[in-house]
Amino acid sequence: MASALATLCGQAVGAGQFNMLGVYLQRSWIITGVASLLLTPVFVFTSPILKLLRQDKDISHLAGKYAIWIIPQMFAYALNFPMQKFLQSQSKVWFMAIISMGGLAIHVLLNWILVIKGGHGLFGAAIAGNISWWLLVIAQLIYIISGYFPEAWTGFSCLAFKSLTNFVKLSLASAVMVCLELWYFTAVILMVGGLKNATVAVDAISICLGLQLWTLTVAFGFTSSTSVRVSNELGAGNPKAAKFSISVNVLTSAVIGLIFSATILATRKEFPRLFTNEQHVIKETSNLGYILSAIIFLNGIQPVLLGISI
Repeated sequence: MASALATLCGQAVGAGQFNMLGVYLQRSWIITGVASLLLTPVFVFTSPILKLLRQDKDISHLAGKYAIWIIPQMFAYALNFPMQKFLQSQSKVWFMAIISMGGLAIHVLLNWILVIKGGHGLFGAAIAGNISWWLLVIAQLIYIISGYFPEAWTGFSCLAFKSLTNFVKLSLASAVMVCLELWYFTAVILMVGGLKNATVAVDAISICLGLQLWTLTVAFGFTSSTSVRVSNELGAGNPKAAKFSISVNVLTSAVIGLIFSATILATRKEFPRLFTNEQHVIKETSNLGYILSAIIFLNGIQPVLLGISI
C-alpha cells in the first residue's frame, strides 16, 4: 500500500511541490496503520488457518506461534515502507543504505545472541527481528523530522486526514500489484505443504524461495529506482527522459538477473549445502535448480515493469 507514495511523492518532487511530501507520508501512515490493525487477526489465528488449509500440524503449530511473536514487525513495516518511499522520491538513498547496513549488523548480532548462544529458537529470531525493524524505523523517523527536509516535512498536519478516499484507492491498486507479485511464494509453500513427505518438500522449496527472495530484493531495488525516476521525470514533464530511464533499468536488471541465474546453474549441486546437511533435502533442492535458475532470470526483469506501472 505504501507503493502509492512512490507515485505521488515522485511526481510531487518532479513538479517541485515539496510541501506535499510530508502530507502524503502522513496519509500513508494512517492507511498502512489501519491496514495493519485489520491484518492482525490473520497473524493471531495463523495456526488454525493453516490447519484448515490441511497443512502439517507441527508446522502449523510452530508457524502460528511465530506469527504472533512477529506482530510488532508488521506495525514497523506500516511506518517503515512509507518513509522509504518518502526518502527514495528525493534520492536520499545513501542514508537508507547506511541505516540498513547498521540494522543488518544489529540483526545478525541479536540472532547470534538469542538463537545460537541463547538457544531460544524461533522465539529468539522473532525478538531479534522485532528489535531490528523498530530500530530502523526510529532511525529513519529521527532523520526525517530533525530538520533535514525543511520544505518536505513541516510537522504533523491535519491535512493528512483529507482526501483519504482517493489515497486509499491508489494504495489498494498498488497493493494488488505487489501482492500478486509476492503471494505466489505463499501459494507454492501451501501446495507443497499438502504433499505426503511435507517436511522435506517444504525444506527444499523454502531454500529455493529464500534464494529467490534474496535475488528479488536486488530486483526490487530497480523497482524503486525505476518508479522514482519515471515519476520524477513525468512530474517535470519529461517523457523522453522517463523512457530512457526505463531502458537503462530494464537492461541493467536483465544482466544482473542473468548473472544470478548462471550462478545457480553452476552451483546447482552445491548451494543447498549452505542451508542444510540433510541429504534428502539437498537432493530435492538440487533437482529444483534448473527451474529456480529460470525463475530468477525472469524475476530480474519483472520488478522493473512493476516499477514502471507504479
